[in-house]
Amino acid sequence: MGVITISREFGSGGSRIAAEVARELGYHLIDKKTIGRLLAAYGLIEFDREYDSELGFWASFDSQVKEMVSMLNRVTRALARHGNVVVLGRGAFAVLHGYIDVLNVRIQAPLESRLARVMAEMEIAERAKAEELLREGDRVRSSFVHTMYGMRWDASSAFDLVLDTSKIPAELAASWIAEALRRSKTERKGTRTLDIEADTTLDETIQAELHCLEKHRA
Repeated sequence: MGVITISREFGSGGSRIAAEVARELGYHLIDKKTIGRLLAAYGLIEFDREYDSELGFWASFDSQVKEMVSMLNRVTRALARHGNVVVLGRGAFAVLHGYIDVLNVRIQAPLESRLARVMAEMEIAERAKAEELLREGDRVRSSFVHTMYGMRWDASSAFDLVLDTSKIPAELAASWIAEALRRSKTERKGTRTLDIEADTTLDETIQAELHCLEKHRA
């Protein structure tokens, strides 16, 4: 198994944990900037802005939205096929749901814990401002996943591992995730990332972006 997706509530510390997991395993960290550059290579330079935009954009589900999501899905699957990646956010857990060699992780924390982290890290003095930022971040992520994939973003049943960072320090959470991947049993039958159809052009673009000519295999 060489693919981890990490979905996180806004302010839960998921980005830090994803980076630490990638470092510990020696994997490629795939974050919003990586995804953005890959999509930009195909002309979708507005994806990041639209992803973080008002909820109505995704609800419209017009031809522009369909194109963006279709390309995002292709990129996510191609990254999984490449292997040895930690994919942060962007609905990756929904795209790769059902692949037996993918470990889907959710990072969450109670509201008060996330508020404290957001106010400290973003230097926001007003609680109301921080709370609105936090709730909007959650709303955008939830709306995107539900509208595009018909899945609940906060459903624990969609994940293999759910961690609460108000109780589990980031370093320990990262260590647990890495160990979970190492111990994962994938001998059971089912669809694997190796079964994903190859896209030569996209594969070459990913290899160039990751500076990695190797396609990793579990």
